[in-house]
Amino acid sequence: MLNEHDLKDMQPTPTPVMRAKMVVASVTEGKGYAPIGQEPEKVSERLQLNAVGMGKPYAQDGTGDEDNTFSRWTPCASLDMQVQNPALWGQFKPGDKLYVDFTPAD
Repeated sequence: MLNEHDLKDMQPTPTPVMRAKMVVASVTEGKGYAPIGQEPEKVSERLQLNAVGMGKPYAQDGTGDEDNTFSRWTPCASLDMQVQNPALWGQFKPGDKLYVDFTPAD
C-alpha cells in the first residue's frame, strides 16, 4: 500500500523557472582537524561559481554566443558551496561551465 510519502515522490518534477549559466571560478580542498604531527584528511571541496562572461562588454542586444545571451539577462551572479559528498569530489574544475536551474521546491 502506498503512503503519503510514496505519493509525493511520484509527483512530476516542477519545471525550472530560471536557468543561469555559470563558470567554476575555483575549487578548494577542505581539510578536517588532526592532532599535531598528523596530516588532516580531506573532508570537503568548496566550489565557487560566477556568471559567465568574457571580461569585456557583450553586444547590448544579446546577440553573439550563448554566453552573451546568458550574460545579457544575468550579468552578475555568484554561488559558493561546500560539497561534502566524496563521490562528487574532483567532478568540477576551474573553467567548467554549468547550467544552474532554479526549480520551486514546494
